[in-house]
Amino acid sequence: MKIPILTITLVAAAALAVFGQESAIQDVKHEAKKAGQTIKNGVETAGKKTKEAAQTVGQATKETAQAVGEKTKETAKTVGHKTKETAETVGRKTKETAETVSEKTKESAKTVHRKSKQALDKSKTETGGQQSTNQAPNTPAPTDR
Repeated sequence: MKIPILTITLVAAAALAVFGQESAIQDVKHEAKKAGQTIKNGVETAGKKTKEAAQTVGQATKETAQAVGEKTKETAKTVGHKTKETAETVGRKTKETAETVSEKTKESAKTVHRKSKQALDKSKTETGGQQSTNQAPNTPAPTDR
């Protein structure tokens, strides 16, 4: 009887070992499944966070680009306005300078003409006075006859 009891004991021990291993395998499978789910959840969360961050960065970039565009447009208008004002000022100053030069030229021409006329008149007066003093009489002298 010892052999059948021993056999039963061995079979029972082997069965318990198999059931124990199966239980351990089931536990490992269950834990692996839990770990896989945790990893999956973490990846999904990271994906959502990355997507949110990308949307935030995209929106901020869009807003910055709009602000830069508006500032550039304002600056261009200001530069255009200042350029127009400068061109008008330069044009006005050039016109004033041209008018002043024209007036000075006319005045100079009048002065030169007046001084030339005065010099000519003076020259005529001096020449006329010298002729009257140096002229010989038209009548012959009595000793010449």
